[in-house]
Amino acid sequence: MMRDEELLAKRLSELSRQSFHRGIITYTDFLNLNEQTILHALPKDSLYTGYILFGGYDSAERQMAAFLPEDALSLRGRYTGIPGDSDEKEGGSTGRYFFKDRMAVLRITPLHEKYSDSLTHRDYLGAIMNLGLERGKIGDILIDGSDALVFIDSKLKEFLKEELTRIRHTSVSVSEEDWDDFQYIQNVQETRGTVSSLRLDALLSLAFASSRSKFTGLIEAGKVFVNGRLMTSNGYHIKEQDIISVRGMGKFQYVEQLSVTKKNRICVRIHKYI
Repeated sequence: MMRDEELLAKRLSELSRQSFHRGIITYTDFLNLNEQTILHALPKDSLYTGYILFGGYDSAERQMAAFLPEDALSLRGRYTGIPGDSDEKEGGSTGRYFFKDRMAVLRITPLHEKYSDSLTHRDYLGAIMNLGLERGKIGDILIDGSDALVFIDSKLKEFLKEELTRIRHTSVSVSEEDWDDFQYIQNVQETRGTVSSLRLDALLSLAFASSRSKFTGLIEAGKVFVNGRLMTSNGYHIKEQDIISVRGMGKFQYVEQLSVTKKNRICVRIHKYI
């Protein structure tokens, strides 16, 4: 494990220890996919509590982790309480319950839409980072028509509302969304096709219309994740509702198996996030 990874592993273990001994919920910053993989890979004897991941919406890539003491585990209901069992797909109201005071979602709106630039994810992130914020304090940034939604550490929401007034040549305002009313459903493109098996490389080939051999190289390069976990085997078998991310290419969800053809090929349905 490299030095930065070792430091993160120690930090995660320490947050779990604090949660256990002090009986409080402790939180990480927003973790990218590689950092989430380090969390998932921690030996069970290095964690003192269970944890839950949440990024503001069901398919969020950057997510905070909350380490939960026993009394919080009982509130979670379905949570098993086994250290390392994040049950990250649960999300939704459970995530909001534990993160509503730790995470905020802000809407960035151009003051004069008619004269605004066509802003990209890079533009929004660059403008926010130029204010001196650390990347770990910022979650996903979603383009929502002419607006953008930004998930951020709640301690910084007032700062961003006051200081972010311009992106490129566009004057903007920043307002806070109400968690109780907030909903975000990501746009998807549905694809149906056949694969020889439910192996990771076969579904990648279908989703991105490329050869399986290409994805073998991407998997070996550490660019493919399933439910936030780094995958090192192209033969990993995908399960229904799994979310597969490929750095630099996008992500999709394997929804379900539809049928099997006479030639024993599997008809599947996937949703590619757009």
